[in-house]
Amino acid sequence: MITAWRQQRDDGALEGLGGKPTGRPKKDRSGEKLARLQAQVAKLEGELDTANELIEAQGKVSALLQAKSRKSAEQIATKP
Repeated sequence: MITAWRQQRDDGALEGLGGKPTGRPKKDRSGEKLARLQAQVAKLEGELDTANELIEAQGKVSALLQAKSRKSAEQIATKP
């Protein structure tokens, strides 16, 4: 049997066996990665919405304080 195998090897009959991958095929993890990235995007969009709301509120507070400050300055300037 070993002699026959050696003869086949020498004749090139076993060359076709070398190209096949061994072991299990690799698992496709692109679905898992996509789900993870979509969850991350959703989280970041929520944080961005919160930040935009805070910036808008800060602008309103700043405008309100500025208006109060002007009124206060006008009242001080008009007092005798």
